[in-house]
Amino acid sequence: MPETARTSQAAASPGLWNRNFRLFFVARTVAVFGDGMVPVALAAGLLGAGRPGSSVGYALAAWIGPFAVLVLFGGVLADRFTPRRMMILADGLRLAGASVLALSFAAGDPSVWVVYGLSAVSGVGAALFQPGVASTVPRLAHDVQRANAVLRVCEALMTMAGPAFAGLVVGLSGGAGAVFAANAATFGVSGLCLFLLRLPPAGDPVERGSLLAELVDGWHEFTSRSWLWGVIAIWTVYGLTVAGPMLPLTAVLVTEAHGSGTYGALMAVNGAGSVAGGLLALRLRPVRPLAAGAVALLGVVVNLLVLGLNMSVLALAVGQFVGGAAFAFWLVMWSTTVQTHVPPDALNRLHAYDVSGSLLMMAAGRALAGPVSETVGPERVLLAGVVVMVGVVGVLLGARPIRELRRMG
Repeated sequence: MPETARTSQAAASPGLWNRNFRLFFVARTVAVFGDGMVPVALAAGLLGAGRPGSSVGYALAAWIGPFAVLVLFGGVLADRFTPRRMMILADGLRLAGASVLALSFAAGDPSVWVVYGLSAVSGVGAALFQPGVASTVPRLAHDVQRANAVLRVCEALMTMAGPAFAGLVVGLSGGAGAVFAANAATFGVSGLCLFLLRLPPAGDPVERGSLLAELVDGWHEFTSRSWLWGVIAIWTVYGLTVAGPMLPLTAVLVTEAHGSGTYGALMAVNGAGSVAGGLLALRLRPVRPLAAGAVALLGVVVNLLVLGLNMSVLALAVGQFVGGAAFAFWLVMWSTTVQTHVPPDALNRLHAYDVSGSLLMMAAGRALAGPVSETVGPERVLLAGVVVMVGVVGVLLGARPIRELRRMG
């Protein structure tokens, strides 16, 4: 293990549930819970005001655009000013944006441009926040895999609970203002918990250059690790051809064949599968984590297959559960590998490259899903995804630097 990584992990107190990890756990729990409220709140507020359905998509795009563009700079800033400071600043920005949205919807029907602008502020906050997560976890816990698995289980549960809570609040209050007020409160709690963290320095001070120089340096760090850029290169193909199209096409196929209630239930089953995958990652400690995670990804093939063949609701539920568990297990293996093999002084920037590339390809895949499926049919797109997914697993297992990378720590 690199000396910097040993220094970073030594900062964590023995045992997972130390004070710092408890604070970070609460911060992540409430933040993910709050994020899950946003699509429901935007839909309720904009559609309730008589805006077209496209306005919801534009509002979400206004969030994802700044995030995708600025996350690379977020990684550099996290390295320069410490991840904790940047995450607190990010929560402050998102708290302000959500608060203004709450007041705007409570006062009446805000202009769509106000909504788009405040969504963009939230996207900037997310870009400043996300890179620091990767380097914070190894400083909180000696057992990085266990910490990632616990966080993944929590995030899966909150991803299900957030939209359900938002729907309940909209039903009781009749408006989006109350949902955005609750969303703002989650960022306040998250920021307070991060403020209370007491982490020693990650390692020896590092001489910093300009923002551009550090971006270039991060690129050199990225390309110097064949297992890292290899996985991300493969993942860009997966995001464009499988992950991107799968969500919108699943929504269309299931809703048209079985109704929106069934689609909602299947998404809950997928979340339950994610919980199961996280729990499995708590128990299993494969010597070659990326190889084990690649084998687990065959569960996504099952999900694509039952969707593409228009099988029964029971089969769809099995596919969603298996697919959710498979992807969650892979995420824990991947996150733990990156956090334990990459030196802390480069981790924020490398994580930002990972997030940016994956997000852009998934966004492109979702944009192309509609036109392509209208031409060849959504079932054929999903069945083509089966072939691509098998190929992805094959390449992951066939690439020696990825297949033979051993677990560290």
